[in-house]
Amino acid sequence: MGLRQKAMRSVVGQFHRPHGLGGRAVGWFMAHRGSNRKRNVWAAGLLDVQPDDRVLEIGFGPGIAIEAMARRATRGLVTGVDHSEEMVRQATRRNAPAVRAGRVDLRLGDAEDLPAFDAAFDKILAVNSLMFWGDPVSRMNELRALLNPGGRIAIAYQPRGPGSTDETARRAGNEIAAHFANAGFTDVRVETLPLKPTAVVCVLGVRPGP
Repeated sequence: MGLRQKAMRSVVGQFHRPHGLGGRAVGWFMAHRGSNRKRNVWAAGLLDVQPDDRVLEIGFGPGIAIEAMARRATRGLVTGVDHSEEMVRQATRRNAPAVRAGRVDLRLGDAEDLPAFDAAFDKILAVNSLMFWGDPVSRMNELRALLNPGGRIAIAYQPRGPGSTDETARRAGNEIAAHFANAGFTDVRVETLPLKPTAVVCVLGVRPGP
């Protein structure tokens, strides 16, 4: 493997699980790049978080969407799980007042081995983390079980690999929507945000009632 390939693998690895000095830089980049902020705030807004909602985000990164949802869930709770200690630190700093007030709870954990929660959620969000899940349908089944009846899930994805286009995003949205249907979600729909370098798709679904 050449030096360039090694460097690229190192960069990709940092975006997967930021750590060390490189992870600090990646977290700063994700928090301040305009397209990243737009993607997270847009996806969080689609969930229509209410003041009393209990919300869960899987893979919250530097905590941009956490911050947006905590502004809405003023009497509720926003919980986040991320497998990067560096992202937990950065997101905790970004949301420090809400963390101190007990309205935001950020945990170190993995989508494939979620920690125990003391109650179900009204909303669940994941932004650009689905590609790291080994078995998406199994994960979605687990997330559906964490939702209250009538609860809503949103999974957003913006393809960023070489050769990715808006058509890549469209196909990914259709594939995620099929996963939602297989996992038992209803009212499935795909929303699209025109953005550079590619569009962002966000698939939403509802856990049916009892």
